[in-house]
Amino acid sequence: MLNRTPLWKALLIGIALVLGVLFFLPNLYGEDPAIQITGGPRSPITDATLEKVKAVLQTAGFSFLKAEHKANNILIRFSDESIQLSAQGVLQSALEDGFTVALNLAPATPIWMQKIGLKPMKLGLDLRGGVHFLIEVDMATALSHRVLQAVDDFRTFLRTEKIRYSGVIALPDGEISLTFREAENLIDAKRLLSRQFGDLLLEEKNTTTLFARFSDNSLKEVRDYAISQNIIILRNRTNELGVADAIVQRQGASRIVVELPGIQDTALAKRILGATASVEFHAVDYEHSVEQGLPEFIPGDSAVYYWRNGKPELLKKRVVISGEHVTGAMTGLDEYNRPTVNITLNAPGGRKFSEFTGEHIKKPMAVVFVEHKSGIGAPETEGVIASRKVENVINVATIQEKLGQRFRIQGLDSHGEARELALLLRAGSLAAPIQIIEERTIGPSLGQDNIAKGVLAAKIGFILVILFMALYYKLFGLIANFALFLNFILIVALMSSIAGATLTMPGIAGIVLTLGMAVDANVIIFERIKEELKRGNSPQASIHAGFERAWTTIADSNITTVLAALVLFAVGTGPVKGFALTLTLGILTSMFTAVMVSRALINFIYGGKRLEKISV
Repeated sequence: MLNRTPLWKALLIGIALVLGVLFFLPNLYGEDPAIQITGGPRSPITDATLEKVKAVLQTAGFSFLKAEHKANNILIRFSDESIQLSAQGVLQSALEDGFTVALNLAPATPIWMQKIGLKPMKLGLDLRGGVHFLIEVDMATALSHRVLQAVDDFRTFLRTEKIRYSGVIALPDGEISLTFREAENLIDAKRLLSRQFGDLLLEEKNTTTLFARFSDNSLKEVRDYAISQNIIILRNRTNELGVADAIVQRQGASRIVVELPGIQDTALAKRILGATASVEFHAVDYEHSVEQGLPEFIPGDSAVYYWRNGKPELLKKRVVISGEHVTGAMTGLDEYNRPTVNITLNAPGGRKFSEFTGEHIKKPMAVVFVEHKSGIGAPETEGVIASRKVENVINVATIQEKLGQRFRIQGLDSHGEARELALLLRAGSLAAPIQIIEERTIGPSLGQDNIAKGVLAAKIGFILVILFMALYYKLFGLIANFALFLNFILIVALMSSIAGATLTMPGIAGIVLTLGMAVDANVIIFERIKEELKRGNSPQASIHAGFERAWTTIADSNITTVLAALVLFAVGTGPVKGFALTLTLGILTSMFTAVMVSRALINFIYGGKRLEKISV
């Protein structure tokens, strides 16, 4: 019998609609202004911490909606943003250095929805408010670090293989010069180095000098590593800030985009993300005197560093360990009540540090504080903030015993500096310096205005389409309108369930465009039914032919649009991706609702009946 919906198809439609409504519901509840308190390795969040936070807020006269203890953080919800802002300062002063107190926006989704994993869709900066950074990675420094590491690896390898050499020097153009005492040493070294370091190109300058440089593939790997490592570190830093739904992604060959939706303390975000502070441990060159004052008296493997008061110190260039080996860092006080940072190293760092300190007992070692300061020394050029690398010796101490994975750093100026250094070391050391070359901030009020305008545009488009379809196609138009409403619910449900999907203003534009395009399939089907009726076919046969014969046209037109949207998503960035994503999802859901849901409803109303006419 014509126009009957198979049971499997009815079940599929029912399951899709139930899941769609479930994933859509969390978006009806909005968000609350909130403060998120995150603990550190030695400052865990406990029930006692929660009670202390409540007591501090109640004593200060701040009312709050709810305080929740989740994993290693506390979330306090407020009814008003002004209360949220004032309460942050009070909590920051009352809590210890190991806690991070950050402003945020928390979904007001009911508990039962949260327990089954239902969440509202993520809103972009233009809707939710927050800060956008475009960051440039200093690839020259990344390559320089790799060359210096290779120099150190060469020296170690040649000593291990007992090949006599005169010097291994990094040249300004990125090449490495290896000088040997005899031609036989060069031949042996070239044979062994080419086997051990396959990513290097070796070239003989003469019988005793060998040049080494990285291949193009190796340089690309260094650049890719610098980008990927910095992305990981920046994500860690956003976690330290307590930012939910942060976006950190690569853009182009040497840039990273960081978007922090909902964050309101933009000054703290800029300082923590843009900071490159770290520490390095160097052996002191006690065999030579920096007071000699002439560069020719300074050996090639040493360099002059300065204390903050300008006093010079001669240190070995080789870095024993650096911030990348740090897994834990907490502030503390020494016996004289001065700020310190207690350090925990990973296994490779602990092993290197243990070997070095064991071999240099009763010899001095220096701690160098390294940071890249912006706005120093040169004017800004083409929007890029000028910066320079600042390295200061903060501590020199004699190694008394073999050290392991835990020790402490002294010589810091203030508790604030110790707290910030600990935070940065916990988050990780950047593989290469970065520059914030673009910053855009949008307030939550502007975001609400954008949401209101976007929703208004969607409502107007939706109403106009509904009126046209109802007036022109009568009952069939009402069925198409119901399918259109379901289509909207499914788009929002998919945006809520897809990891990484974020709704932006261009995304709303994509939804509005989809609402206009969604009825195209129904229009094609209904017009085909009307043509069949004009040819004298029965209503049932016309309905069947309308759906069957219109399918090819519908598929062709929608597939070409989807292909264009996929290309936009693949090559576009930011807003373009948002538009392409909602357009693609909208087309896919519209094909489902227009072809399957509409047909199921029409079959339910007209299927299996003797019909003289239909309302189309």
